[in-house]
Formats: sequence, C-alpha cells, structure tokens
Amino acid sequence: MKRSEVFFDLENKKADAESINRELALPDTWQDQKKFQSLQQKKKKLERDIRFFRSLGEKKEEVEVLAELADEGENIGEDLERALAAFEKKLEEAELQALFFEEDDSRNAILTIHPGAGGTESQDWAQMLLRMYLRYAERKGYKTEVLDFMPGEEAGIKSVTVRVEGDYAYGNLSQESGVHRLVRISPFDANKRRHTSFAAVFVFPEVEEDIAVDIDPEDLRVDTYRSSGRGGQHVNVTDSAVRITHLPTGVVVQCQSERSQHKNKAAAMKVLKARLYEMEKKKQLEKFEKIEESKSDIAWGNQIRSYVLHPYRMIKDLRTKVETGDVDKILDGELDDFIKASLRLRNKSAQVS
Repeated sequence: MKRSEVFFDLENKKADAESINRELALPDTWQDQKKFQSLQQKKKKLERDIRFFRSLGEKKEEVEVLAELADEGENIGEDLERALAAFEKKLEEAELQALFFEEDDSRNAILTIHPGAGGTESQDWAQMLLRMYLRYAERKGYKTEVLDFMPGEEAGIKSVTVRVEGDYAYGNLSQESGVHRLVRISPFDANKRRHTSFAAVFVFPEVEEDIAVDIDPEDLRVDTYRSSGRGGQHVNVTDSAVRITHLPTGVVVQCQSERSQHKNKAAAMKVLKARLYEMEKKKQLEKFEKIEESKSDIAWGNQIRSYVLHPYRMIKDLRTKVETGDVDKILDGELDDFIKASLRLRNKSAQVS
C-alpha cells in the first residue's frame, strides 16, 4: 500500500462496516447462525481497523497543526519532531497492516516453543527465544500469558505455551513458525567449544468463543497433576495442572499457570480448540501430523532462521534472505524487519498462486 493510499482506507472501511450493519439487521441473517457469526467477526475486525485509522488521522492532523505554527515562527521544534516520529511509526504500522489478508491474521495467537535434541544447550536456546518473543509482544503492546511452562533439568525450558493477545498478534507471529538455529560458544561447556542448537516455534490462531469447533467429550482424556513450572509454591500443593489429549488426532495440550484446576482446564481447552480449528480450517491433517513429527527432528535442513553468535555475529532469515549484525537488538524482540519481509514474501507467493 502506498502511503498516499492509506487514508482512503478509513472511508472504505466505514462504508464496509455500515454495509455489514445493514446485513446484520436482516431477519434472514439472524436465522443463519453461520452467516451471522461470520459477519460479526468481519464487523469486529473493521471496527478495530477504523479505530486504528482514526488514530492515524489524528496524528497526521497534529503534525499539520504544529507545522503551521512552526511556519508562523512558534518555537515548537521539539514538539514537531516528536509528533513526526509518532506519525511515522503509526504510518509504518499501517503499511504493515496492509500486508494482512488471511482471515485469521487479526486474531490472538497461541505460541509454543520446543527445544531440539541437545539437552541443556537447546533448552537454554528455547528460553532465549521465549524471552525474545515476550519482549517483542511487550514492544507491540500485546498482552501475554504463559499457559504452560516446563523447566529444563539444569537450565532453560523443555516446552512452553504462551497466549498472546493483541491486534494482528497471529498475523505477525505466524511468520515465526519453524525451526530456529543458534551457533555460539557454549556457556555450559568447560572447554568453551562452539555448539549448534535448535528449537522449534509453532503458532496457532486463538479461536473466539462464537466460532463453532465440535469437540466430543468422549474424544478427550483429561489428566491432572501437580504444577512444576512458574507460580511459586502455591501452584504446587494440589493437582491443579491439567493435560488434555484429543484421542482422534493425538493432540496433547496442557496448562498449569493457574491455581484453579477449573481455570487451567478452560485455558487448555482454548489451546486445543485453536489447534483443532487450524487443522480443520486448512484441511491439512497430513501436513499437521508432519509438523508434529518434526518436533522430534528439530535439526539441520528444517530451519527458517540462523542466529550466529560465534565466530561472527549475524542473524539471517533463510526464507527472505534478510540479515543483520545487530544480534542483541533482535534477541531483545525487535523483529519487525524480519516479520515484515516474511509477510511480503507471503503476499507475493499468494499472488503468484
């Protein structure tokens, strides 16, 4: 989207929202629940986009007013610079938003991280990735909730599941799905040798309550156990943690973030629903099973990005060829350049197909 075109979207989206409101008022729409739910989802997304573009317009007007005052000789240089920087950032967000076209892009996300083979090394790398994504979410203004956390025996993590809430959380984080490779001098090796570690990131769209995903209670095995992750001693005194197995697909989800077994079960069901929805939506159970199998083969040939800390410092995305030597910035959550490039590649691929 060209910057000159950004401001036309507000009027277009307002017109689309009005059209949906008219359709929602029709008796036939109320009788067709599937159509009604679909329109409600579109309306919610449009209202969110309208708020965003109004905010963009307000920042544009602020810059224009300050620029006029500056032309009249007012000493407001610093205010104008701040307003310009804020407007530029918002405009970049608008350009990024224009890259989202999948129906699920605007949803919240469920993110999981699993270390590859290699014990403490890969488990420590998985925890580094967790920190990176939590910092990324913080920078984007997203809310995060760690639903399940299994610590490593010496350091790092064996697995983690995080719910990420915010506008286009799934659209952004979906580009991070895949195997991430780290090369560094091991902090766990007394001989200071170079090690290569792998960890896999999987991202699913969170399914909202008004979307039907049929789950037969008879297809579920629910196990409870004592929490072993974060939360302090209080979460460990009862069997509050919940593990749910969906027998037909073999999908296993678990949650131990709450003291209440009931709340943990509700959170685990939300994760399960997201994963089953993803499978049904794309009608690619076979592909999903291959992804599940790849968790035991998180290694060479499957990585999407390499993070090299020794003998040189470089992070390179193997899909888009975007690379940077500012390793610390990326590991601190500044992922926008990588994600934007990946979204552009996705759009280009969609246009070709």
